[in-house]
Amino acid sequence: MKIYISGPMTGLPELNFPSFHAEAARIRALGHEVVNPAELNPDGGTWQECMRKDIAALCECDAIFMLPGWDVSRGALLEFEIASKLGIEP
Repeated sequence: MKIYISGPMTGLPELNFPSFHAEAARIRALGHEVVNPAELNPDGGTWQECMRKDIAALCECDAIFMLPGWDVSRGALLEFEIASKLGIEP
């Protein structure tokens, strides 16, 4: 299964990358393929540039994993909405 990790980044220390990387390692250890936005955008970019890349990658996934705090993140809320509409499993 290919799993996309979604969660808050903006305004958090280190853009919350440590949480994304830890969850990616945990999911990979279970034998799944992971799409990690922290790996897709290691050098950042504008919010819009990152979201365009992230959403394109999300659309190729079977499931989405939501990190804590996702429900107050503009980007994660958008990713969750898109995943829900496309039938991508939470």
